[in-house]
Amino acid sequence: MNNNPRILVIEDDPDGLRSVVEAAKDAGFEVASASRGEAGVKMFREREFDAVLSDLVLPDIDGVEVLSRIRKEDDQTPVIIMTAYGSVSSSVKALKAGAYDYITKPLDLDDLQSKLKRAVETRALRTRVSELSQSLYKEYSVQAMVAQSEAMREVVRQIQSLADTNATVLIQGESGTGKELAARALHVEGRRGRGPFVAVNCGAFAENLLESELFGHEKGAFTGAISQHKGAFERAGGGTLFLDEIGD
Repeated sequence: MNNNPRILVIEDDPDGLRSVVEAAKDAGFEVASASRGEAGVKMFREREFDAVLSDLVLPDIDGVEVLSRIRKEDDQTPVIIMTAYGSVSSSVKALKAGAYDYITKPLDLDDLQSKLKRAVETRALRTRVSELSQSLYKEYSVQAMVAQSEAMREVVRQIQSLADTNATVLIQGESGTGKELAARALHVEGRRGRGPFVAVNCGAFAENLLESELFGHEKGAFTGAISQHKGAFERAGGGTLFLDEIGD
């Protein structure tokens, strides 16, 4: 069974297609090709590819339209657009539309191989991140919480209603009742679930150290500050900051 990464090449020029396919195969990729945009999009729908390389100018739909349709099918697959030398505006348009990268003609085949390898690595990383996110969701979502009592079912309802807001949430309860689990459920259920979850035990720091832990400090800001330290607020950017034991 061939486990080499699969590349889809969409190019209408026979000579250009042949050279690109040969370069991709020499780099260790399995290659499928199409000479028209519509046919390429159809192939993408029918098979799984690790990256797509499409010419900008095609006989039917252009490369930007190919890019748009592919991203609607799967926005995790990198698409590299081939453009004529000096067509800066076309390259910028492709990047704004979501292209992973572009390469100009006449092609530098070494550069092409390098960009294909990076695109495939990016695809693998995106897949891994997605798998980890799904794993975390299964472990920490409200569906994973045991909620038999009416009081606990009410907690679950509150988590579901608050998760997709930007509200600051105060979670109260005795030690060991699952405050952090509730915080993690709020995180994975909401719009910030793809970002980091940073927990800080406020009771574990003296007042002067807690300030540095929360807000960070620059190198040399005080005695012993031998390097820059990012605070919890900065580390949690785009995600959730859980301030545990804030009552202390």
